[in-house]
Amino acid sequence: MDKLLFLAVLVAAAGVIFYLWFNARLQNQARHRLGRALAASDEAGELPEFESAPPQPFLRRHWFLPFLAGGGATAGLWLLGGFRPIYSVTGGVVVAMLGWQLDAMLAERRVQKIESQLADAIDLMVGALRAGAGLTKALESALRESPPPLNQQLEEIANRIELGDSPQAVFRTLTERVPLETFLLFASALSVHWEVGGSLAPTLATVGRTIRDRIELSRRSRAMTTQARVSIISVLCVTYFIALFMWFNDPGRMRGFLSTNIGSFLVATAVMLQSLGIAWSAFLSRGRI
Repeated sequence: MDKLLFLAVLVAAAGVIFYLWFNARLQNQARHRLGRALAASDEAGELPEFESAPPQPFLRRHWFLPFLAGGGATAGLWLLGGFRPIYSVTGGVVVAMLGWQLDAMLAERRVQKIESQLADAIDLMVGALRAGAGLTKALESALRESPPPLNQQLEEIANRIELGDSPQAVFRTLTERVPLETFLLFASALSVHWEVGGSLAPTLATVGRTIRDRIELSRRSRAMTTQARVSIISVLCVTYFIALFMWFNDPGRMRGFLSTNIGSFLVATAVMLQSLGIAWSAFLSRGRI
């Protein structure tokens, strides 16, 4: 109970510290923007023009959560499970690596989802443009038919253009919120059309085909790397199966081996190398986000 209480207090203290740090960071950013605007107004002798808040990125990676989970796993294994410190640290590293891989997989799935939605929205816009609608009406029709998360980005574009913002700035902000090659191509096509005019439907149709080709290549690449991933997982499963078989066959000798410093070091090193190998292979087989 004492160890459990200590772990709960440690987690609560970490949460409070992170909450206070995050609020202080937001306040410092607000003071910094206000100070720059007031300083510029004093130099120019005019009313200050407050800069807008930076665009919120579409893809948010939770970099600190895997390491926080790894630290919690280390503390839990050491304080509650009674494991040796080297095994506790090794378990924490494995949990952190698995959490990092899970976050990367979720981010990749979110990118694939919004790219597929963008291709569908472009097809809707092309149909509306060929029917005689303007660019604004085509955006609104794509906005009505698009599911989240793409409809949030299209709604931001339509609302800002309707309120009178510069279209070039609106499209540039879109590429900052969603820093993907597909959205850069889409925003560039809209920006060029807004400046020089002309027929937008053929250009958007070409952009849509390019995005679909990119999605198809990405799917083929994932299919080709699936066999390698399955092979790696199979080898790891066989390794742990052999370890369990040896434990049940002669538990006394295995317990004695794991209780020594050399045995602990060898086992911990093997597990850490396996986790690093999984992360490295996943990094090589994953496309850019």
